[in-house]
Amino acid sequence: MIEPDLSERVALVTGSSKGVGRELLLSLADCGADVAVHYRSSDEQAQAVADVARERGVDVTVVQGDVTDPDDVDALFSAVEADLGTVDVLVNNVGPFAPKHWEELSVEEWNAVLLGNVNSTYLASRRALDGMREQSFGRIVNVGYASAEKGLVAPKNAPYFIAKAGVLAFTRMLAADTQDDGITVNAVSPYVVENSDVFPDDLPRGRPAEFDDLSQAVRFFLEESSGYLSGVNVEVDGGWLPEKV
Repeated sequence: MIEPDLSERVALVTGSSKGVGRELLLSLADCGADVAVHYRSSDEQAQAVADVARERGVDVTVVQGDVTDPDDVDALFSAVEADLGTVDVLVNNVGPFAPKHWEELSVEEWNAVLLGNVNSTYLASRRALDGMREQSFGRIVNVGYASAEKGLVAPKNAPYFIAKAGVLAFTRMLAADTQDDGITVNAVSPYVVENSDVFPDDLPRGRPAEFDDLSQAVRFFLEESSGYLSGVNVEVDGGWLPEKV
């Protein structure tokens, strides 16, 4: 696996108390980054992840907050900066979904998916930019969904598909807006991951994406030599083609 040198770098992964976020955070710690474990409500799990990360020999802090709330985002970044320093690497991993027909969703459920995917990415990125611009270095990686670029959508789970398309649009916009600042903004978009709740019968290459598959893509964007790659989306889907008949 690619191993960028992230020593003396600070990485924040949103939603890193469990699942994909946990594995991405530990992968960055393996590369030498000091890491901030973020959670909203899973305090015990976050502390457990922090303990595992410390075994990598890096500095670790744990921060709590709702990444759809501007005040919470500002507070959690301030806490990371006080404990570890400026955030050099931001992975926007938070992304709730609602696998029901769109007409069965309450307005609150619909908004929770849109806010949790799009607004969280916007707010965290915006808060990270001042520090990144000041030091003329930053790496932002947003977690999307495979084939969102192709306009994939369905009546079931519709707000998630819509939101992930928005995340990719935001990624491209921010890449353009930071091209003179030493910052890159990219996306990694999985299909089915090993911890998914539901597995289709016909998986690409006979298996879901493993955590290492996602970590490989994220690490690629963090390589020093990847500084010209921005606005890029890598679909980690094994060659899945949703329109295939």
